[in-house]
Amino acid sequence: MKKMLTLVLALCMALSAVSFAVADELPEFGSLVLGENADLKADLVFAYHRTDRRELLDGYVKKFQEIYPNVNITYDLITDYAENALLRVGTDNWTIMGIPTVAKDELPNYFVPFGTVEALSEKYSFMDAWAYNGMTYGIPSTGSAQGIVYNKAVFEKAGIKELPKTPDEFIAALKLIKENTDAIPLYTNYAAGWTMGAWDAYLGGSATGDATFMNQVLLHKANPFSDNGDGTGPYAVYKILYDAVKEGLIEEDYTTTDWEGCKGMINNGKIGCMVLGSWAYPQMQEAGPNPDDIGYMSFPITVNGKQYATAGADYCFGINVKATDDQKLAAMYYIKWLTEKSNFSYDEGGVPIMKDGEYPALYAAFEGIDMVADAPAAAGEETLLNELNSESELAINAGGNTKIQEIVEHAFNGDKEFDDIMADWNEAWSDAQAALKVEVNK
Repeated sequence: MKKMLTLVLALCMALSAVSFAVADELPEFGSLVLGENADLKADLVFAYHRTDRRELLDGYVKKFQEIYPNVNITYDLITDYAENALLRVGTDNWTIMGIPTVAKDELPNYFVPFGTVEALSEKYSFMDAWAYNGMTYGIPSTGSAQGIVYNKAVFEKAGIKELPKTPDEFIAALKLIKENTDAIPLYTNYAAGWTMGAWDAYLGGSATGDATFMNQVLLHKANPFSDNGDGTGPYAVYKILYDAVKEGLIEEDYTTTDWEGCKGMINNGKIGCMVLGSWAYPQMQEAGPNPDDIGYMSFPITVNGKQYATAGADYCFGINVKATDDQKLAAMYYIKWLTEKSNFSYDEGGVPIMKDGEYPALYAAFEGIDMVADAPAAAGEETLLNELNSESELAINAGGNTKIQEIVEHAFNGDKEFDDIMADWNEAWSDAQAALKVEVNK
């Protein structure tokens, strides 16, 4: 995995060997006014992952062209986006893309800066998601809170009186679903691969209540995958999955899960719940005749008597530094329109990007739960998480789906205890810290 990632990034850097500068006349994103420069002409290619939203996205283009009729936008919707986008990022065959997992210090090689984090943060949230040296290189498509999508009718039929707040309560709820309904308690989405990466997203705020954990504490923490003894932290997150599999609370054959098919299954009460970001909520609602049965709850971990939910940016829109000046300006206007006029974030069940934006109804169950956005890395450590991920091959929050699939495999086969898996991860992380000469806090 490490070798493949290194080769991919090397290819991208080779394709971007020339240093590209932002045209001086490009305005700061926050100061853009939609409707200005209405005679702008440009052809844009938008590389994106939402293959399920072709009609919606094409509709956005038509609405945008009511303001900018000479700006043509073609969506290039890509399956297996994370890997493909990394291969394309250093080329000139795209104008806008959802930023893939490049190293933060490489952002200026590929993307146009939108403005300073400080200035943009006055109006927009998550401006440090793709930032380097105080500049923002990506505008979030939407925000996403990390929780669990579930079927209310299944939970009611199972006899679940209150939404679970701890790992033990969650496993008990899954057992009730198995005992009292015909639904699959927890659908893993193992076969899709990328869906398993959702489990990494709960390690920060959701599991610790600490905004600094993901990008600061984790980097220096000794044995971060050890048991805290109180149902919190990374250990508790992954153990929920292991225990659910070991207890037979998932699908009969995890190798045959069907990502598209699961949407209709949960809508029709054949699945109890799935661990996915809030972006999945509207998709499950739209997949069948029972949208009102779909609910969204926080991840079942309680820290010192209180629950938290990690909230952060979904894919962020970046503009190609190799684009022409007119393309860059047109792309800025389109991203501005998507952010402020399209209603995309709200319609997709997202945490609003505009700081005065409205939260959709799906967050009703989050009342009293604090949203926690991951704080950025400390100065000088902007790329350290990437380096640790690569050296350890754990790829935390960076496409490390294989390690989570292995949890399912070992739990199902009964050939490796959970504590042994976590011990291996601790060793890999510790070795990476040592190789990179990271100061470790005991």
